[in-house]
Amino acid sequence: METLAALCKRRGFIFQSSEIYGGINGFWDYGPLGAELKRNVRGLWWREMTREREDVVGLDATIIMHPSIWKASGHLDTFADPMVDCKSCKSRWRADQIAEEQGKKIEIEITEDGKKHYKMPAGVKCPKCGSANFTEVRPFNLMFATHVGPIESDDNKAYLRPETAQAIFVQFKNVLDTSRQKVPFGICQIGKAFRNEVTPRNYTFRSREFEQMELQFFIRPDEAVELICGHVAQLTPDTDLSEPHADWGWEIWHKYWVEKRLAWYRSIGLPKASLVEYWQAKDELAHYARACVDIQFAFPFGIQELEGIAARSDYDLTQHHIHSGKSQEVFDDELKAAVAKLDDAARTAFADKVAADWQAAGKSPEAAHTFCAKLFDGRYIPHDIEPSAGVDRLVLALLSDAYCEEKIADDKGKEETRVVMRFNPKVAPIKLAIFPLLKNRPELVAKAREIYLSLRSRWNVFYDESGAIGRRYRRQDEIGTPFGVTVDFQTLEDNTVTWRDRDTMKQERVAISELATRLQNAETGKQ
Repeated sequence: METLAALCKRRGFIFQSSEIYGGINGFWDYGPLGAELKRNVRGLWWREMTREREDVVGLDATIIMHPSIWKASGHLDTFADPMVDCKSCKSRWRADQIAEEQGKKIEIEITEDGKKHYKMPAGVKCPKCGSANFTEVRPFNLMFATHVGPIESDDNKAYLRPETAQAIFVQFKNVLDTSRQKVPFGICQIGKAFRNEVTPRNYTFRSREFEQMELQFFIRPDEAVELICGHVAQLTPDTDLSEPHADWGWEIWHKYWVEKRLAWYRSIGLPKASLVEYWQAKDELAHYARACVDIQFAFPFGIQELEGIAARSDYDLTQHHIHSGKSQEVFDDELKAAVAKLDDAARTAFADKVAADWQAAGKSPEAAHTFCAKLFDGRYIPHDIEPSAGVDRLVLALLSDAYCEEKIADDKGKEETRVVMRFNPKVAPIKLAIFPLLKNRPELVAKAREIYLSLRSRWNVFYDESGAIGRRYRRQDEIGTPFGVTVDFQTLEDNTVTWRDRDTMKQERVAISELATRLQNAETGKQ
């Protein structure tokens, strides 16, 4: 990581925030190349989630929202990390992290209202001084507080959002009413979030300011699916996940999004072998979640989460339904039509079956009958599948995966080390570098500039005439530019250039008229 961080600073990917004033822990700035890399990641995700789907629309919400939202969502009461202080050296730590690093697991008790109580296991020692003398584990709320308006008081206290999800939930009905969508459908957003981490660490992996790419995909409750289709499809190893079906319940929808997200990571260059699909155990799940899969990546500092895909049930919309006093129910024409075909006996039998299922799951049978009465009227609060990814973590994964050192021979046969960032062309900050063979030959410079100007409006291309051609190649290798073209004297005769591939270093003559097609094919994965 130190080698990678040094390259990121030297080449303009990532800088420490406020560096000339000593920096500020947990905050990072992205330089020219890092900004392009992040922009490419966001653009590819947005295209995948919205432009290439009919059932997802976008949202761009504010960072500061009404504080009651965080009370309804549970963040004010439960959004906390377990923190301990070493009594010997006074250093502060996240209890779960230092326990995990020493092969132990912090004990967590979750109360009925979702609050967590922590207990440090025996034998854990302070990473700084080796003492095992800690304070009691206590929760540390991660939200950054601020005030709206000129006077600082509890009446105008607000928070920087710790996640982008809640904005989607509180705007759910507005989006539904204006987008001409119907359940199942999704709302996605890319934006900044803020968490006052106890101990930011592992470079940009755990920061206090970061960017999320989240989708909330709203689906029918399984009971509504059963009424409409007569059954709920069961997830099996042979289930076809290529296209959604009306009889899918939450379990298949969840698996569908897990597979879609894994495929997307592979499509932008992360190898299958570096991705881990971790299914959270029952005691690891949030109290509202039916299932959650972490897509993890093998970082240099260990296997860590890139994205979580959670089946959040109807928890969030129900919380806002209750706390705001504004209905979050939808009316489903297909459900109403399906119920109209049932006689009273069939409705009673269905409601009794649902009540029995709920009771077996530890839920109130009375609540089940109330729920079914609304279903029979064509109404319900949608359930939700949430794929939530971190932009900064993904950028770090792409940087980690791309970094490569290899031994090669130079023109004179002398062995040297080539540092190369093997970015997939889809995410590479610069797509093509253009070189005149000699900078003191105006005709070569003019032709190279002509090519550069013809391509730059569509792709981020780079013009470089400084230094020997081999050195120019090395500079582009080190920042991950997948292709280079050199304008030489033959170019003036037949309008061809030397096309160089970053990974193979193979060179070939290519017509200038083919350059745009080659770049387009590289970005779309075509040969």
